[in-house]
Amino acid sequence: MKYAGLLVMPAGFFLSIAALVLFADPIERSVFVLCGLLVELLGLGVAVRGHMLARGESRP
Repeated sequence: MKYAGLLVMPAGFFLSIAALVLFADPIERSVFVLCGLLVELLGLGVAVRGHMLARGESRP
């Protein structure tokens, strides 16, 4: 799961960049950029949870 989160974060970044390039209307652009940022946050959450230790587990 941690690798999936690390792959989703750049996808959100490229969504935001694509919105800046493709949309002329400022409202559509801002909504699309907001969605891209939310995708980045989701990827960050998945990556962080993937790196967390389970309860009772210790590092070697």
